[in-house]
Amino acid sequence: MSRTSSAKRSESSNEISAAVSDDRIPPRERIVSTASELFRERGIRGIGVDAIADAAATNKMTLYRHFGSKDELVCETLRRASERAEKIWRDLEAAHPGDARGQLFAWVEDRAHCLNGEPAGCDLANAAIELKGEGHPAHELIERHKAMQRNRLAALCVAAGAREPELLADTLTLLLEGARVTRQAMADGGCSCHFEKACNVAISAFC
Repeated sequence: MSRTSSAKRSESSNEISAAVSDDRIPPRERIVSTASELFRERGIRGIGVDAIADAAATNKMTLYRHFGSKDELVCETLRRASERAEKIWRDLEAAHPGDARGQLFAWVEDRAHCLNGEPAGCDLANAAIELKGEGHPAHELIERHKAMQRNRLAALCVAAGAREPELLADTLTLLLEGARVTRQAMADGGCSCHFEKACNVAISAFC
C-alpha cells in the first residue's frame, strides 16, 4: 500500500472519529453510524470490530454489549439503510398526494439525484455481493428489502395506469441497479448519466 493511500485512509478514519466523538450521541448510535461509513469505505470484510470501536470513540467491550457479533452489527447497519429507503416512499406520497404518475416521475428524479450522491453505490447491494455464498444472516434482510422496493414500485406503476406495470417496475429496477454498478465501474459514471432520461422514456412508453 502506498504512503498516499495510507494517508488518505488515516485521514478518512480521523474524520469519521471526529464526526462521532460527540458525547451527546449514545454509544450505540455512534457505533452504527461509524460502522456504516467504514463498511461503505473499506468493505464489510475490510474492517474489524477493534477499528470500528476505536473510530466510534468507544471500546470493543461496549460494542459487544450492544451487538453480540460483527454480523449482528452488519445487519443493523443494513436495516437502517432499508429504513431510510422506506422514507423515500412517504416523501413521494406527501409531495404528490393522489398523483401516482407524478410520484413515479419524482421517484426517477430522486433516484437520479441519489446516484450522484452515492459514489460507493447501494449499501445493501454491495453487501449482497461481498457476502455472497457465506450464508450471512444479512442476506435475508437484503432480499426482503429489494423485493419490497420492487413491489412498491410495481404498485405505483399500477396506480399510474401503466400497461404491464410489473414489466415497467422490473425495467426501472434494472435501470437503477445497472446505473449504480456502471457509475462505479466507468469513468465519470459512463452511461449511468442517462439513467433519468432512460427511465422517463420507459414510463412514457408504458403509460
